[in-house]
Amino acid sequence: MDFRIFNLGLIDFKKAWQFQKEIFKEIKNDSFNGALILCQHYPVITVGRQATTENIKVSRTELKNRGIHMYGIERGGGVTYHGPGQLIAYPVLNLNYLKKDIHFFLRQLEELAIELLSDFGIKGLRYKGLTGVWIDKSCPFLNNAYDSSEKGLDKQKIVSIGIAIRNWITFHGMSINVKKDDLDNFSLIKPCGMDIEMTSLESILHRDIEIDDIKNNLILKFRNRLNWTA
Repeated sequence: MDFRIFNLGLIDFKKAWQFQKEIFKEIKNDSFNGALILCQHYPVITVGRQATTENIKVSRTELKNRGIHMYGIERGGGVTYHGPGQLIAYPVLNLNYLKKDIHFFLRQLEELAIELLSDFGIKGLRYKGLTGVWIDKSCPFLNNAYDSSEKGLDKQKIVSIGIAIRNWITFHGMSINVKKDDLDNFSLIKPCGMDIEMTSLESILHRDIEIDDIKNNLILKFRNRLNWTA
């Protein structure tokens, strides 16, 4: 499989969005089979297909005053926030070369993120009907003997996932909260339409995490999963 990596660094969301579309066209034209676009964004709120603006708690004027742009986009899911403290991964993949199953692809993204968290000793969790990856605030680590259940779980979200698929080619993707100082803007929205608390790798581990280190890890994991089959 001809798979390419594009590292855009810190970039305006609209420019990255346009770049995704260009890569999508290349893949549709069989120039190559897939790509992983990695980046960070200046503060932005994106509104997915299932979202309503009621899930944004402040006015457009307030967002503008805070320097936060807002875009309605074609991915699934609800409202989310992106900022420079997140690692954004946009896999643009032709599922004809992998597996033509949207739900399978979403679960694989979740599993990939869970593997990434486990490298830091963090126990990532999935829940039926809730796309993304979560942690149990009361016992976030793998070596904790306590086995939490969804009932009574003190959930925090650490990875958000929302994709679009056209002609069996994926775009958009997932965001991993890395830096603890980039969580405040989540208070301006109801992430995915829910009253939930967001967390980050730094918040859990109580130490600095370099986003570039996460990038290298994530690239390896994507390469290892490109033989996705049933």
